[in-house]
Order: sequence, then structure tokens, then C-alpha cells
Amino acid sequence: MDAIGFRLNASQTNFKNKETTNHYFFETFNFFEKAKEGDISKAKFLCFDMYGESMSVRSLLDLQTAFFENISQLK
Repeated sequence: MDAIGFRLNASQTNFKNKETTNHYFFETFNFFEKAKEGDISKAKFLCFDMYGESMSVRSLLDLQTAFFENISQLK
């Protein structure tokens, strides 16, 4: 995500559940990535648009679509 231009705002690890939650942002687009035991292939995402409303994201493809929809609304 860093290579694309997203900035890592915060990272939190729950050692008991072996889950890491990362908060990324890019201008008005924010999302949380939750991965268990570092397995990013099964990561879960929670995204927010520029109005703070949550968006349904189930895969990286959904994340990409949501991101480009958000960026297109900035113009």
C-alpha cells in the first residue's frame, strides 16, 4: 500500500488473537486492513468515503474500485 501512495496512519497488533490492524489513508479515502497472523491473502477491509460513511469491501479489487470512485468524486 505504501508503494501506491497510501500512508500508514497507525498500526495495532493484538498479540492474544495474533491480529494486526493497519489504518491507511490517501487524501479523503481511509481504510482499515485487518490480517490474522500476517496472512494478507485473507485480510479484511473496512473503508470510509469522504463523508465518513462505510463502504462494503470484500477483496482488493473492491478496495481498488472504491478508491477510484472516491478519487473521481473529488473533482
